[in-house]
Amino acid sequence: MADAQAEGGVPAVEPTVETENSNQIQDQVQVPSQEELLAHVRAQPGTALVKARYIDLTRHSKRNYQDSTTKASQEQRNEPEGQQHETKKQKGKGQNKKRYREKTVPSEERPCLDFLRGAGCRFGDKCKFSHDIQKLMAGKAPDINPRCINFDKFGSCPYGMLCRFGGAHIDDNLKNIVDEEKVKETGGKCVVRNLLSKDLQIQLRKRNVHFKKSDQYMRTLDTRKKESNSKRPEGPGCKDHNESPTVVMPTSGDAHNHAGTVTDADVIKLRPEEKKKLDVKDKLLLAPLTTVGNLPFRAVCKKLGADITCGEMAMCTNLLQGQSSEWALLRRHPSEDIFGVQLCGGFPDTMTRCAELLNDRLDIDFIDINVGCPIDLVYHKGAGSGLMNRMGKFQEIVRGMSSVLDIPLTVKMRTGVHNDNPVAHKIVRRIYDWGASVVTVHGRTREQRYSKLADWDYLKDCVQAADPHPFIGNGDILSYEDSNFFREQSGATGQMIARGALIKPWIFTEIKEQRHWDISSSERFDILQDYINLGLLHWGSDSEGVRKTRRFLLEWLSFLHRYIPVGLLETLPQKINERPPYYVGRDDLETLMASANCADWVKISEMFLGPVPDDFQFLAKHKASSYK
Repeated sequence: MADAQAEGGVPAVEPTVETENSNQIQDQVQVPSQEELLAHVRAQPGTALVKARYIDLTRHSKRNYQDSTTKASQEQRNEPEGQQHETKKQKGKGQNKKRYREKTVPSEERPCLDFLRGAGCRFGDKCKFSHDIQKLMAGKAPDINPRCINFDKFGSCPYGMLCRFGGAHIDDNLKNIVDEEKVKETGGKCVVRNLLSKDLQIQLRKRNVHFKKSDQYMRTLDTRKKESNSKRPEGPGCKDHNESPTVVMPTSGDAHNHAGTVTDADVIKLRPEEKKKLDVKDKLLLAPLTTVGNLPFRAVCKKLGADITCGEMAMCTNLLQGQSSEWALLRRHPSEDIFGVQLCGGFPDTMTRCAELLNDRLDIDFIDINVGCPIDLVYHKGAGSGLMNRMGKFQEIVRGMSSVLDIPLTVKMRTGVHNDNPVAHKIVRRIYDWGASVVTVHGRTREQRYSKLADWDYLKDCVQAADPHPFIGNGDILSYEDSNFFREQSGATGQMIARGALIKPWIFTEIKEQRHWDISSSERFDILQDYINLGLLHWGSDSEGVRKTRRFLLEWLSFLHRYIPVGLLETLPQKINERPPYYVGRDDLETLMASANCADWVKISEMFLGPVPDDFQFLAKHKASSYK
C-alpha cells in the first residue's frame, strides 16, 4: 500500500469482496417455480386465501428473492436469524411517532374569513389574520374542480375567492356569487350541531362557568372522605394515613339504604327511572375512533347502516379550557340521529364538571367514559385503561357523572390491563350499580393491543355478570357471519364495530341484509367521493380545508386498503387477522385500492383533490404488523 502511494501518488485500491460475496449468495439462492411459489405464499400463516389467478406472483418472487438473499447474507455473517425477525416485528407495531409533521401556517398569512365574506372584521387593523386580498390571491393554488360542493348544495360558499373550487361562484371582478333562491331554501350552510360559541369559550378560559351540581357532588364526596378518615384506626400496623381512602357510597339501585343526612346532591340527582334510556338491543354501534372516526367518516357509516355513532375521544381538561380543536371533536352531523361523545380523564372533579357542561350545552344522546385507551401517555396519568387500576377513582367518576346527567352514561373498557388478569367480569356489575346505563367491553387487554383475536368467550362471562342490564361486545367483527357468531356465542345485547368499519364501512349494510357485498371499485370510489364532499363541507374548501381533507382521507386509506374483494377470495369471509398476499384486482382501480404503498394512497387522493405540493410527505399514524 505504501509502495503504491510512493510510486504513483495515488493510494492503491484493494479489491473488495462484496461482488464476490454477492455472486456466492446469488448462487446459493434457488429461484422457485410458479407452482412452488404459489404453494409457499399460501402456506404462510395468517394469509388470506385469494384465488390463484389474482395473486401477483411476480411481486412475491421479488420479495421471496430478497428474503432469501438476506438470509444467505446473514448466514455468511453468522448473524442469528431470530434477531432480525425480532427487529422487524418491533417496527410493525404501535404508532409512527417520528413521522413528518406539516408546518402550521402563521396567523398573519391566513385569511380573515369575516373580511372575505364582506361582513366586515370587528378587529379591524388589529386582526391577527390577513386582509391583503391581492397577496392572498397571488399565493392561491390553482382550482381543483369547476364545481364547488358548498355552492351546489347551499347556494353560497363561505370561502369566497379562496375556495379551491371557486370557478363555480367567483366572477371576473373577484366577487363571490350567491344563489339567493337556494340560500333561502337551505339556509345557506350545513347545520352541524354542537359548535363552540365564542362567548362560552371566553367564559371557560376565564373560569366564569359555574358547575353547581358538580360542586355539590364534590362537597359531598369530600365530606364522606373526611368521615371515613376519622373512623380509621390509628397506631402500629395501620395503613399510611397519606393513602387516599376508598369511599363506599350508596349504590344507585339500592332502594332501602336511605340512612344519613339528606344532602343537596341527593336531591339534585335523578333517579334511574327518570333518566332517558339508550336502546342498544340488536343495534350496531360505530366505535369512537381517534383521528379516523371524524364527522365525515361517521356520516358515511350512517349512510351505510350504522345505528348509533360516537365522537372521537376528547380529553376533559382540554374541553374545560375551551380548546377549539378539542371541541371540534364533539360536532354532530344532521344524519346522526343517536349520537354520543366520549370523555377521557382520571379525576372525578374534572370529569364531573365536563359532563355537566356538555349535558347543559350540547345536543347529545349519551356520554361515554373511556376506560380502554392503551396509550402510555393516557395510561400513566391514570386515565383510559389506567382507571381499571384505580377502582376508587373509577367509582367516584362514574357516580359523579351519573349524578349530574339527565342522559345515559355509558362506559367502554377492555377486559383488563394485563394478559394474565382479566377483571372486566368482576367489575361490570359494580359499574351499573354506580350509575352507568350501558357497558361496552372490548375483548382484549391493554397489553394485548391488537396482537391477538378478541376473546368473545370471555365476553360471555361479562354478559352474564351484567344481566339483566344491556351489554355491548366489541372486537374483530368484519362480516355478517362474524356478527351472527359472536352474538350467539356471547349473548351481547348490541355490537360495536371499530376496525371492521374502517376496513369496509359497508359492513353495516352486510350485517343488516345478511349478505356478502361484492362491492365494485367504482362503488368504493363513490363512497370516497361522498367522504371528500363531507370533508370539504366540514373542514372547508379553501387550501387549509383541502389539506385537512386529504390528510384524513390518507389516514383512512391506511385501513381501507386492507379490504379484499369478495370475488377474489376462495373462502369467505375475510378474517380481520388475515393479511392478503400481493394480488391484482379485476380492474386497475381495484388494484390501486389494494396497494399498501403510501404513494398509491396519495395518487388516489389526487383523483379527488388535485396534485399534492412538491414538498408533500405522508406516513400513516398507525403501523400494522400484518400489512407490509
